[in-house]
Amino acid sequence: MASDTRPAPASKAMFWGGWVMSVLPALGLLASAAMKFIQPEGMDKGFEKLGWPMSLALVLGVIELAGVLIYLFPPTAALGAILLTGYLGGAIATHTRIQDPFLSSMLPQIVLGMLLWGGLWLRDSRVRSILPLR
Repeated sequence: MASDTRPAPASKAMFWGGWVMSVLPALGLLASAAMKFIQPEGMDKGFEKLGWPMSLALVLGVIELAGVLIYLFPPTAALGAILLTGYLGGAIATHTRIQDPFLSSMLPQIVLGMLLWGGLWLRDSRVRSILPLR
């Protein structure tokens, strides 16, 4: 006889804590996407430093926005977390390539990824069932 190993549904505190933890990185990523749409003065210098053509700013903003929207929609949240993890991994790789300092350029992306997955883990029992913490 197989035992049922599904995790219990999240308590209200766990569910809402997960949403708070999920919204924090989502807001940061939405602000980043907005900057790519607005393209404030001086942004071209930042893109140049990273080795990216400014012509990709809009494309990167759309990818970022789409990932956040997919992440915040509960039925597709796991897919959104995967897509945003890839996006953040690309940002880390870009900063590593140009040898930016770890604390100021890569640590924020690592923390965002941890918050994305931590918030999703708290609010979604399906994620807890495939990523059990014992």
